[in-house]
Amino acid sequence: MSMNFVKFAGAIALGAFLSACSAGSFLGGDDQAATGNATTALANIDVDQNALNSSATALPAIATECPPIKVRNGGEALFLYEKNKIGDARALNYQAVIDKQSRNCVVSNGLITVKMGVVGRVLLGPVGKQGQFTLPLRFAVERDDIAVFSQKYDIPVNITPPNQTEEFVKVVENVAIPYLGGENIVIWVGFDPKG
Repeated sequence: MSMNFVKFAGAIALGAFLSACSAGSFLGGDDQAATGNATTALANIDVDQNALNSSATALPAIATECPPIKVRNGGEALFLYEKNKIGDARALNYQAVIDKQSRNCVVSNGLITVKMGVVGRVLLGPVGKQGQFTLPLRFAVERDDIAVFSQKYDIPVNITPPNQTEEFVKVVENVAIPYLGGENIVIWVGFDPKG
């Protein structure tokens, strides 16, 4: 069994795991969060409203809310050029792109606990050589335009011959966001070479 097959299978399993409980999906489908529309984690689940209304232990409305995840403008791609020849396609070492993003949420005791992740890829440019690359990826959560979580992660990606491209997956778990109701919460992700 080849290493590429194992990595591919692992990426599919991870995507399926994350998307199983979320409105978004790493592996396609109608991910409205990726287009900027707020969705709810339980929006596609058929629920008997009469049973919910008659139950004294029914979940409050907050429990159905999961903030959208969006790619920050300018953070969707990362380019590395040889000798700082920025913008010269012939001097491109590699480019990295975010292909899909997803999240799911659990709500309890005034907290939204978020699991969020991305799938992306690195592609070698004309002067690029196989090897290991480190991608600066930042996840952030804003509540009413104020950051309540921000963390940069260095993602190692290894491209081995004869490959010219390689996928990467990054998942961040257990990010707890205080929530009272009515706040505007957005999850952001993107490459952050300066941060």
